[in-house]
Parts: sequence; C-alpha cells; structure tokens
Amino acid sequence: MVRKKSVVSGLCAALLLVSGGAARAGQTTGADALDQSLLWLEEIQGDKALDWVRARNSRTVAEITADPRFDAFKQEAYDILTAEDRLAVGDLQGEYVYNFWQDEAHVRGIWRRSPVAAYRAGKPDWELLLDVDVLAAAEGENWVYKGANCLAPAYRRCIIELAPGGTDAAVYREFDLDTKSFVKGGFDIPLAKSWIDWLDGDILMVATDWGAPDSLNASGYPREMKILARGQKLSEASPLMKIDADETFIFPTGFYREEGGASFLLRGHSFFEFSYYVLDSDNQPRQLPIPRKLDLEGLFEGRVIIRIQEDWRGHKAGSLLAFPLKEFMESGQITTIEEIYDPGDSGTIRQVAIGKSSVVVNLLEDVSSRIRTFSLKDGDWSGSEVEMPGEQVLTLRSSTYSRDDMLLEKEGLLTPPSLYFVNFKEGVSEKLQSVSLKFDTKDLMVEKKFATSKDGTKVPYFLVYRKGVKLDGKTPVLQYGYGGFDISVLPRHKPVLGKLWLEKGGAYVIANIRGGGEYGPRWHEAALFEHRQRAYDDFFAVAEAVQASGISSPRHYGAFGRSNGGLLMGVSFTQRPDLFHGIICGVPLLDMKRYNKLLAGASWMGEYGNPDIPEQWAYIRKYSPFQNLKKDGNYPRVYFFTSTLDDRVHPGHARKMAAKMEAYGQPFFYYENIEGGHKGNANHDQEATMRALEYLYLWRELEGDD
Repeated sequence: MVRKKSVVSGLCAALLLVSGGAARAGQTTGADALDQSLLWLEEIQGDKALDWVRARNSRTVAEITADPRFDAFKQEAYDILTAEDRLAVGDLQGEYVYNFWQDEAHVRGIWRRSPVAAYRAGKPDWELLLDVDVLAAAEGENWVYKGANCLAPAYRRCIIELAPGGTDAAVYREFDLDTKSFVKGGFDIPLAKSWIDWLDGDILMVATDWGAPDSLNASGYPREMKILARGQKLSEASPLMKIDADETFIFPTGFYREEGGASFLLRGHSFFEFSYYVLDSDNQPRQLPIPRKLDLEGLFEGRVIIRIQEDWRGHKAGSLLAFPLKEFMESGQITTIEEIYDPGDSGTIRQVAIGKSSVVVNLLEDVSSRIRTFSLKDGDWSGSEVEMPGEQVLTLRSSTYSRDDMLLEKEGLLTPPSLYFVNFKEGVSEKLQSVSLKFDTKDLMVEKKFATSKDGTKVPYFLVYRKGVKLDGKTPVLQYGYGGFDISVLPRHKPVLGKLWLEKGGAYVIANIRGGGEYGPRWHEAALFEHRQRAYDDFFAVAEAVQASGISSPRHYGAFGRSNGGLLMGVSFTQRPDLFHGIICGVPLLDMKRYNKLLAGASWMGEYGNPDIPEQWAYIRKYSPFQNLKKDGNYPRVYFFTSTLDDRVHPGHARKMAAKMEAYGQPFFYYENIEGGHKGNANHDQEATMRALEYLYLWRELEGDD
C-alpha cells in the first residue's frame, strides 16, 4: 500500500506486528466454509503457515529455476542493481550532500557525505558516517537503514531509523555526525511504528507505542503524541495530543527557516483527511482553520504553503496557496489567502520544493513533466516556466531552506537517469552524473496514447514497442497499473525491465488509470468507494486498445501490479481472464472483506470503504478478488509474491488466495520472501532473484505459439 504524499509521505505504516498479528481462528467473517478454513494462513509467523509458504516457494523456485535461462536472468539483474554508475543521489543539508549507498562490498549499505562543492564538481569526497553491515554484524541484527532526520541548521545531531529485515516497525537512535557514533545516553526509541521529529536540540516530538493497553488505535498506529526531553525515559514524556481509537494518524513535522521556523502536528481522521495544528511559544497546539484535505508543503517568507485537495474559499482543488503564519498566531484567523498557482483540469502539482528565495513546482500536464518557479515581491506572487527540452520525467530530488540550489533528476522510459545541480533563479543547470544505458534500445519507441473507458473517459497510456513490429498479435506485452491513493504512475526508466523484457522482444504499457493522481484530485476521487470499478474498467480499456492495434492478443498479454496494484491484478484475472495470459500479483490486497482487520488495512477505508457496513460491503463485494474467485474459472496461471515481514499489507492476502486456488485445482506460482518488508526484498541479491523469477515466469507464459 502507499504512503501519502508531501509531509505525509513515508507515513502510511502498518499495524504493529505482534505475535503474528493473526485473526483468532474462531472469528466469524461471514465468508463461506472454505474461506474460514484458511484463516490460519493469517498467522504470519505460525509454524504451520510458514511450512505452507516454504513448500510453495520450493515448488515455484524449482520449476522456474530449472529453466536454463534463469542464471543469466539473475546475473543480468544483479549487474544492473549493483552497477557502479548508479546515481549517487543525495540530500542537501548545510554544506554537505548526504547519500546512502549499497553495492557488493556494502550489502546493507553505508551512509556517507561529501562537501557540496566537491559533489557539484563531479568529484565527491565521501566521508563514511555509518556502515550498516558492520553495525548489523556487531549487534547480531538484520538491520535495514530507513533514513536519517538531522536537526537544522547545524545538522550535527540526527535520528537514525533502522528496521529489522526492512519492516515499517523500526528503532530510532540519536547519532552524532562529529564523532560518527550513536550518542551514549541519547534519544533511543525502541522497536515500534513511530513518528518522530525534532522540536529543538534537546526535545523530540514522539508518537509511538507507549505500552499502555490503549496506546495503539484501531489501525495499530500510535494514538498519542508526547514531548520527550533529553535524559527522560519514555514513561516520563509529557502528553501533547491524543487521538480517538478510530482515527488514523498523529505525527509531527517541523520546518526550519532563517526568518523563523515552526512545528506542526497532523491529526488524521482518515487516510486523506487531517486536522492541522501549529505549536505556539509554549509548545501548545493551535488548530489551523484550513481544509482537512490538503498537503502541508512548508514555510516561505513567513507564509505557510499548502496544496489543497478540495475547493476552499474560492480556490479550486489542486491549487497551491499561501497564508501568513503571524496573522494566524496573533488573531487565530486566516484572512489573507494568496494563490500561487492553479494547475487547471489538465494538470496536477506533483512536487513542491522550497528554497531560500523561490518556490519550485514540479507539474504534470497530461502526464508530462513541467517545472515552474515562483517568487514573492511586495506581497505579490509571480511565476514562470523553466524550459526543459524533451519528453522526460523530472523529479526534484533535494532542496534546502538555506539556498536556491537543488538536485534535479531527468529520465525516460528509454533514457537513463541523469542528475543535475540546478539553481533556477540564477539559470544554473549542471549535469553531475548520468547512468549508462543497460539495455539495447535500438528500434524501440515510446508513444503516448489514449484509450476510451467504459463510461467514455479518455485514459492515457504509454506504449513501448519495437519499430516495425508485426501486427500479428504475437508480441508479448506487459501492462503495468496502480490506480489508487492519488499516486501518479510516470514513464520512468526501468533498466531491469529493459534488459529482461524489452531487449528480449517484449513490449511494455503503463496505464494511467483513475484512482491515481495524474490529473489531480478529480482523477483520484473518480475511483473512490462505490466508483472503484472505474479504475478497473480503465485498465481493461487500455489492454483492449493495445490488443486491438494488432500488436498483441490475450494469449501473449500479461499484467503486473503490487500493493494496491496487486488488488488491481486480482480484479483483472477474476473479472477479465479473457484479456490476460500472465499476471504478477505482488504484495496484494485480495480479501477485501477482511482487509480492514489485517495490519494497516483499517487506515485505508478512506480509499475503499468499510466492509463491515453492509451498504459499503455491497459494492466492495462486487470486485473483491478473494470472494469472486470461481472454482470453474478459466484463469491465467498467476504468479503471487509477498513478504513474511511485510507489516503494511498482510501476507495472508496472497497466501489465502493461492490456497483457495489450490483448493479449486487452479494452477499458480507462489513466492514469499521471508524478509524485506513491503518492498519485498532486503538486499540486491534478493531483488535480483525475485526479478529473475518474475520475468522468466512472464516469458514462459506469454511467448510461444497460440
């Protein structure tokens, strides 16, 4: 499942994993006897369940690795994943660029930094800060580095996030960049799903599992935010705010500016609706009178920058706005609202980066990237578009409050990524690094097209294929989709897909279906709740359009999706098995009757609805793959993959679906990685193995005679 964008990005974690997190065997779900008989597969670490997993893993691995092409596929994937010319993308903080790097010598990775000047000159002088392999060996833990939160403006102290096996549950430890060591007696938050931010050098805002019976909400997220001072035990932290058991999140975020910073609390009523609070001089929260559906982007020249996701006071959903923070702090009201930019019906704001003297907006217009910069003079905003030749995906990778310098990445389906040091105010654009092409693109071409969905909506999609392809319906095609949570699917460069699929003769399709964020809030909201079927109809319409072109046909057509996209795959093969001969269903939701009872599922009811409410279950039931699987269905041989340690989307979804297919005599492949979290893998060797299995599965299913 996804993580909400902007400030909320990275914060859709899972229900706390305790004692397997399974349902009780006798729990009534309203499912038929077979469905109830499979509930034991929800026992994540249960011996019986893991024995079942290992048996299916062995069967899948034995069959696919017996193909003489497997070793070559894995080596090609591994070589790409560990290539030395990967971009060393970093975070601009103060006078340094910080980077996390993994390779053959550093399987778990190293965290390092280089002076900005050396990095900009193309000759980074890397200083090792933390070696995760050494740490893991010393502590006997399977640590996966999840990030660092360093305190501005000195950036001397950081909170390091480490997760065992890559789970969302993590430990948080204070790290000193001067001594390159963890601070003895410093902040140390035990393993849990926690939200943490600095309030100042000696105080953290912390939401975690405080150990009380009511510490976690219905989704398993922490309910209470507290202030933790240096030297205090967790039990001594001061309460700040507590949310109701049926609310979703409470987490902090702070923005530092030379002219004055501020700390905020976000109280989630659903996955998409929040109340926003700013802390006053006494560290007391004051609620801002702003819409519940928005993204809090940061501070700029005394103003709070927000991107609204619903119409508000004459401004359209999707617009970027600003209001003076001082005005609110003095009066408790927001009377001045400044519109920075409205992207209109054909576009959406994808990213907002705030520098020292400008606000930079990364836009999508008909799923094409654009950059605009905005500045403020005498209370008036003015903006201009930055000329960016070519049709490439643009991503703002790093910015900082103290300068207008930023890192910008450019890439395309057939164009490998390049990293640029940019300063739009000064007209600077310097290429720092570029990645060599890892697959043969000769005669390959990309087209952006539109399919017509069932209700007449035009749905964009990208098609990569080889020039002069025979229109005999025999080209193997892989179609990808997601369609949920306001996430835009862009035509990014995928070298492993290029090497193992495109170079070997396959074609590739990206379907920009409703439910995503390609056209802003309206595109997302069009597929919420009872309208979910629209996303699936869009996906089918794209497949039908490609097949109607003569490039391919159902016998040679496959699809891939993970998480919410895994749900899309489950719907695809249960509703339209006539369109697909191969399906890769990754870390999926499939049992939509019980999704809200498994791990983080309850927090997603703002996207799908509540299956415990009969009126809502009535429309969820129509597409829920687990409930719609038929014994006599003519399904493709689906490839399921998940992870035992995925503590966001419960592995029981994939397990139960595969077991039900087995009970019905339906063939399938199943692979569950024992570690790796929601991503599904913890290191490059695991990832190479999984990608080789998946692409070889596709070739075995989609190539050959009709």
